[in-house]
Amino acid sequence: MLFPTLRPGRAPLSGSVYGCLLNFQQELQRLGDAINEPPYNGPPTGPVMYVKTPNTHISAGEPIPLPEEVEQVIIGATLGIVIKHTLTRASVEQAKAAIAGYTLVNDITIPHTSLFRQPLMQKCRDGFCPIGPSLVDVNELPDPSTFVLRTYVNGECKHEQRLDQLVRPVATLLADISDFTSLYPGDLILAGVPVDMPLAKAGDMVAVEMDGLGRLENPLVREADLLEVAP
Repeated sequence: MLFPTLRPGRAPLSGSVYGCLLNFQQELQRLGDAINEPPYNGPPTGPVMYVKTPNTHISAGEPIPLPEEVEQVIIGATLGIVIKHTLTRASVEQAKAAIAGYTLVNDITIPHTSLFRQPLMQKCRDGFCPIGPSLVDVNELPDPSTFVLRTYVNGECKHEQRLDQLVRPVATLLADISDFTSLYPGDLILAGVPVDMPLAKAGDMVAVEMDGLGRLENPLVREADLLEVAP
């Protein structure tokens, strides 16, 4: 388990992890007229979801394995929202009340261009979803729209993003997801990854930071090097 058990009545992170594409306004703007052409044929009418499978989940400080055929990966700073109550066809207010708390997530991705197919090969490699370092109770943080995500490579801040640029703010995103799939206690929803995120390579130390949520830091290490030291 990545987090300690929360206070009584709250759920730990124990469920599925879902990511969301095209949830920053800049992403849609960047696509321009292409969003109206095949295969998209118009802006999405609901959340564009993908999964971060259990093999991707690691904690703060653990090495991120870099496959031998991959030179660089995208550092995907994002806000993680942990669910405490089951949500099915929920209203925005019900979704807001179902948030247990927030954490940091680094949604590591191999660079690619297609948004049409589920990017499992690019997003679901071993260790491609660092989570942590802790879960902060929803009552201890202000409105998520005031949050600023910062991304670091080797100690240098490479990117900043305010979360007031989300297409679907946090509670709206959860409500819209619950229209087509139930969310359960312990599920983790990623609010979205901004555009123009930095690249990193083997030997780099990467970090995601946000005031009130701390700093999630992990080294990028060649997969073969990790296999050599495994017991």
